[in-house]
Amino acid sequence: MKANRSDRPVIRPLPVMDRARQVTDALADYVEEARLKAGDRLPAERELMTALAVGRSTIREAIRHFQALGVIETRKGSGTYLLKPVSRATIHMPLSLDTVHLRDALLQTLEVRRGIECEAGMVAARRRTSTDLVVIEEKLDAMERVHLEKGTSGPEDLAFHLAVYDATHNPLFRQLLEQMRETFERFWEHPFDRQDFARRSFPFHRTLFNAIAAGDPEAARAETLKILDIVEEDIKEMSK
Repeated sequence: MKANRSDRPVIRPLPVMDRARQVTDALADYVEEARLKAGDRLPAERELMTALAVGRSTIREAIRHFQALGVIETRKGSGTYLLKPVSRATIHMPLSLDTVHLRDALLQTLEVRRGIECEAGMVAARRRTSTDLVVIEEKLDAMERVHLEKGTSGPEDLAFHLAVYDATHNPLFRQLLEQMRETFERFWEHPFDRQDFARRSFPFHRTLFNAIAAGDPEAARAETLKILDIVEEDIKEMSK
């Protein structure tokens, strides 16, 4: 954090109650008051112990709580960093799924994604601004360029879809769908060790953009379904 020590919000000692819960609340309040952003470093463990008058185990329990929610991460030898803004009023909805049978888990998430992503495309078509369209097309152009060069474009594909979610101006779309993608991040990098996974969906990303640009929710829904139908077909075929 770049602010001077004297400029930092004060972290006050806690009364004797549920220490771990109070520490998480105090940290959430601190993040909000200090206006920390993703990538900012939190106070060191020893500093938190002194400021909150609690032991190391209590601090670490609170840290583990936020780590499980994907709010912070600890980097060895560097410190603890904020991954996303949080406050005491933040509602956390962590996702969990048994991935022992990867094929079934992917198909289960796809069922949920189909409903949410279709709605996201429709909402984006209704709410997108001219600035949103510029960003979405920039991501699409990058995706198409990489796809033509390498035959695959996983990170660029994700960036395109996240830009569509942002165009809904409803942060829950991005958060929910991003968590689903992150759950299978390693899979999506090299699905079934096949570079051609969902390759047939490539042209429908451009038609999805065209539908959003035209402000046509039903067309956006139809193009999203085409993409996800191909993903489902390839999961079933390539997992045999």
